[in-house]
Amino acid sequence: MLDYVHALGAGWVYLSPLLRADEGSDHGYDVVDHERVDPARGGNAGLDVFAARARDLGLGVLVDIVPNHMGIAHAAANSWWWDVLKHGSASSFAEAFDIDWEFGSGRVRLPVLGDGPAELDALRIVGGELHYFDHRFPIAPATADDGADPRTVHDRQHYELIDWRRADSESNYRRFFAVNTLAGLRVEVPWVFQKSHAEILRWVRSGLVDGLRVDHPDGLADPGGYLDMLAEATGGAYIIVEKILEGSERLPASWPVAGTTGYDALADVDRVLVDAAGQQALDKLDATLRDRPEPPSWGAEHHSTKRAVADGILRSEVLRLARDVRRAGFLEAEPELLADALAELLTCFPVYRSYLPLGVEWVRDAAETAKRYRPELTGIIDELQPLLTDPAHPAAVRFQQTSGMVMAKGVEDCAFYRYTRLGSLTEVGADPEEFAIHTNEYHRRNSLRQAGSPLSMTTLSTHDTKRGEDVRARISVLAEIPEEWTSALSHLRELAPLGDGPLESLLWQAILGAWPATRERLHAYAEKASREAGNSTSWDRPNERFESRMHALIDSAFDNPEVEAIVGSLVRRVQDAGWSNSLSAKLLQLAAPGVPDVYQGSEFWERSLVDPDNRRPVDFTAAESTLRRLDGGELPPIDASGDAKLLVTSRALRLRRDQPELFTRYLGVPAFGAAARHVVAFDRGGAVAVATRLPIGLASKGGWRDTSILLSRQQRMDVITGRRFDGGELEVAQLLERYPIALLAPLEQS
Repeated sequence: MLDYVHALGAGWVYLSPLLRADEGSDHGYDVVDHERVDPARGGNAGLDVFAARARDLGLGVLVDIVPNHMGIAHAAANSWWWDVLKHGSASSFAEAFDIDWEFGSGRVRLPVLGDGPAELDALRIVGGELHYFDHRFPIAPATADDGADPRTVHDRQHYELIDWRRADSESNYRRFFAVNTLAGLRVEVPWVFQKSHAEILRWVRSGLVDGLRVDHPDGLADPGGYLDMLAEATGGAYIIVEKILEGSERLPASWPVAGTTGYDALADVDRVLVDAAGQQALDKLDATLRDRPEPPSWGAEHHSTKRAVADGILRSEVLRLARDVRRAGFLEAEPELLADALAELLTCFPVYRSYLPLGVEWVRDAAETAKRYRPELTGIIDELQPLLTDPAHPAAVRFQQTSGMVMAKGVEDCAFYRYTRLGSLTEVGADPEEFAIHTNEYHRRNSLRQAGSPLSMTTLSTHDTKRGEDVRARISVLAEIPEEWTSALSHLRELAPLGDGPLESLLWQAILGAWPATRERLHAYAEKASREAGNSTSWDRPNERFESRMHALIDSAFDNPEVEAIVGSLVRRVQDAGWSNSLSAKLLQLAAPGVPDVYQGSEFWERSLVDPDNRRPVDFTAAESTLRRLDGGELPPIDASGDAKLLVTSRALRLRRDQPELFTRYLGVPAFGAAARHVVAFDRGGAVAVATRLPIGLASKGGWRDTSILLSRQQRMDVITGRRFDGGELEVAQLLERYPIALLAPLEQS
């Protein structure tokens, strides 16, 4: 695999978390042991071999790390958690976990029971442990020596097994979002940092690893302080953070990091390839699907979903915050009103979190917005502001840790599945309200990225994206043909009625974008999307009748000839334009400022949907064979194989790796002529990228005609096709004769 990655043109290889995770984990974010590499991932010996081969090939190694939480699904697998359950607050590891012992009357509440207290009758004492079906728990010293029955022994423990439904309102340990099997770590405690990072630091100091990707820093009590510790301990290694920036938000300048994992760049690439002229028609369709005169505003949509999350699956976290506030002496307000006010402030918070003392204005903005929604809470909200803007106050720290949870669960994992006018816009790190951007705005944002964070990552697909990049590229074509889409969707809804217009639109867009896809993949997506949306069914209360109709909708794409005909016609209509968008998006990402991340397999068509669909294995042997064929001189057609995308990816990556001096600045290159608006081009300091946008509109107007770009009088070669071009004015029709993109390099340096 490493030989292929090197041949592809990558300079680094990017690994998911390596520390020992819960058994069977397919992602590694549920770390249970910080002292060793997971045996399932090759163990320490495997990392040694991997790193040595990477060194031989000149590849850097970037590893994802998880400082915010640990996996606790199987208590016996996590020695820290096991010790806490056995010894309670007296455990030497109790300080490592963020547990409210006072609220639990000195016990950790574990939401694992089925249907109430009677479930405790299923407890058994086996081998000195307390067992509940497949769950194993320790028994505190001397608490079972008298031969008491299992329920009595349970009542003597430092933990309490409770109904899983109570977790969302009665949990007393900080979770990763609403995941009961991931317990928050207090990595701000020096010894916790040292013990949880000793192995990671060994990798860096011994030269096995060159850089670190920090997962979910927003969950930490003090992200800036943590990153300072990490930078000092690693001696200035390349560090990036998985951070979603909202709007004009920027990373704190004091953070010793190169930048983010690149969702901000993803949003820009997607939107420069969307036709702004389609917005009005798609807005009208969205309103029709909801039986409303006007489509809902994005602000109202995500306010509703965030508030539902704060009152629902994250109620425990809101109540924990309220307890912190009351412990600070804020006793005048009724507990329910205090929790209500805090939930509204979290709902109205405009970004994922503040980093006090930075971001004080966001707290104030949230307060003003919250008071407009809930004027009766004005007094409490005004009293809360001094606490929530004090960087040293425990309540302010807790508020910052909680606001990101509410944003992520309310927006990414709910509102994104409800706001469905164009699915390619509801993506991680993006603002769905922003429909499209002009090339001038795209150039402005890239110029800022070049000036401010040239080593920040850029991406188009990750394990967290809601759709693979080429699914989005195809869906974006609908903005060019909104009337055709409206008509087709109307027919589909008649043939396979569901009774939830926005979800129907979302599902048919997913089917169109991912086609051809297996029945199983689409059924899995439909179930997750519908339950995340929560309008007609949900995870905790599945609506069987609705879901039966929903699965019938998916089946109709395979079994109903009329539906098949409509889907097939739509796919044929958008397929070529989608491929054009895909190649353009890939080139724009790879050539633009930043460090491009090519997610596994996305050098071919990436038609995956939301996780776990995007974690399917990649056939590197087949990919390597195709790359060798391309290196033999083949210029593949743009077809279902995706070989053309591999050609673009490999040539762009190789040019960046082998001639970095051609990528040192950023200047937008204007186009002239009849189809100028269909060109997006830029000069990186020698390398010039040229891409097509809005391909259906381009074709309908007769193609490129007299469109041209003006470059310096220097001969250049398109590294994708090998064709040579004189300098000066270049006709776009000639330049893009073979592919919808070109990457030009000065000839004498090619």
